[in-house]
Amino acid sequence: MTIPATATTHVATLDDLEALVGQPLGVSSWLSVEQDRIQTFADATDDHQWIHLDVERAKKESPFGGPIAHGYLTLSLIIPMWSEVLKVDSVTMAVNYGLNKVRFTNPVPAGGKVRLNATLKSLEKLPKGGVQITIDGMIELEGSERPAVVVEAVYRMFE
Repeated sequence: MTIPATATTHVATLDDLEALVGQPLGVSSWLSVEQDRIQTFADATDDHQWIHLDVERAKKESPFGGPIAHGYLTLSLIIPMWSEVLKVDSVTMAVNYGLNKVRFTNPVPAGGKVRLNATLKSLEKLPKGGVQITIDGMIELEGSERPAVVVEAVYRMFE
């Protein structure tokens, strides 16, 4: 199956999502993971491991041939990419409820590009209004058959 460069699901209300369970929601645009972003993430998290930050040493000693992004940095990029994949006009608040599963399946080299490819796995109506949706997501790595991250993410949305 050929995946379009970008694709977004756009619906009016949360009720419109029910018909989309089991369906692909969309694919975000490519997002570049540059060395300065990796440095900023390292500073924010106090994870200064040389495989992420020491470009020359990583080129010489790392099995990856150069510096790579932190796995959690790559995972966190789901936030801006997710906003490109699904739009629900009636939603007034949405929250990240958590993750059921995460696997870091392929390192992202500094300068690499990633994008989110997401499918609506399930939808559950919440007792006090709103819905909880579970997303099967792949953070794809440009030029690679294997994704960088496979994730099952849970969001709650309210109107």
